[in-house]
Amino acid sequence: MKRLKERSQIDSHKIVIFGAGKIGRSFIGQLFGCGGYKVVFVDVDPMIVTSINIHGSYRVIIKGEKDQEIIVPSVHAISALDILEVAEAVSTAGIVAVSVGKNALEKVVPTIAAGLILRHTIDLNCPLDIIIAENMRDGGDFMKEQLVKNLPSNFPFAKLVGLVETSIGKMVPIMTLAELERDPLMVCAEAYNTLILDKKGFKSPIPDIEGLAPKENIKAWVDRKAFIHNLGHATAAYYGHYHHPEAVYMYEILDDPDVLKFTKDVMSQSADILTTAYPGSFTVSDLEDHIDDLIIRFMNKALKDTIFRVGQDLIRKLSAGDRFMGSIHLAMQYDKPYDSILEAMSFALYFRAKDEAGNYFESDISFLKALSTEFEKTLINELALDPITDQRIINVLKKLQSRI
Repeated sequence: MKRLKERSQIDSHKIVIFGAGKIGRSFIGQLFGCGGYKVVFVDVDPMIVTSINIHGSYRVIIKGEKDQEIIVPSVHAISALDILEVAEAVSTAGIVAVSVGKNALEKVVPTIAAGLILRHTIDLNCPLDIIIAENMRDGGDFMKEQLVKNLPSNFPFAKLVGLVETSIGKMVPIMTLAELERDPLMVCAEAYNTLILDKKGFKSPIPDIEGLAPKENIKAWVDRKAFIHNLGHATAAYYGHYHHPEAVYMYEILDDPDVLKFTKDVMSQSADILTTAYPGSFTVSDLEDHIDDLIIRFMNKALKDTIFRVGQDLIRKLSAGDRFMGSIHLAMQYDKPYDSILEAMSFALYFRAKDEAGNYFESDISFLKALSTEFEKTLINELALDPITDQRIINVLKKLQSRI
């Protein structure tokens, strides 16, 4: 404990980011690093950790009509395996962010909890805000449940922990092997750099960082991301791949007017659902403008976003709470039509895109194979569709599959 006390100064301009992946580096790290914060990444990849510590900075290449290079300075990294050092970093951080993917959240929570306990010995009244930089609904509830399991029963959670949900809208393509060999820390991304987050989630003052966009009703914005952005992107990938199986990039399939129209129609149907569900957050005009902007971003040739990246991981993207079924369930709740969304979902059943090395996403192949033998059982077991309330959805999907 003596070592901790010797270092126990809470630095209001230090952010600890769990996950030095594409979003962690190109979005959260870039915003805070270029905004004057010391950035400390926590990651399991020893090569990434070592490279960050050797260079102390990294490059973000903004892809557009003309590439723009941004240098993110004052960067340090810690191995996620060094529990004590990570906990100490959390205990003295001005703010924390997690960008590791929902499936890995449970693995990082115990270390965050250890940091919160240490922090409480430094300052009994200094809260810590945790930005949940994940594409997930109800991320705050999930994080709270996991953290509480790892904290003492008398820990003043409501007073000392702010859980800040976000809507992550930045598109970051898969780096090619050649790019990674040239610079393993470099990350390419689109120009979009607005981090929508929950205004009500903060316990401390919101950081004065360019690009942060606090919102009153974060649930509405999380659903906008899932049910317009994610839904539209996946729709274009699945429908476009069905009609153009030889295409590699998103801009190629969206050059087809039929693919473009179908994608916009699906997004518009979901927008109609959202304006009904969240009348105080969006207008029809708001969402029409958002759709038009997204289509332009989807068609960014310089980004070279692949159909494989956008469409792969079918079990996650077709599951009950995700972009297609989540939007459909919301439509059912408000008695709104969802036929176009369901039709778009059906094209995923024919998705066979490959990565740069010519490989399929492994779980996609086993999922599609299972569908061919036990269709209804697979939808229920793998996607968590309800055999009773989702029976009509299952029946329609089976009928649409026969078309394919």
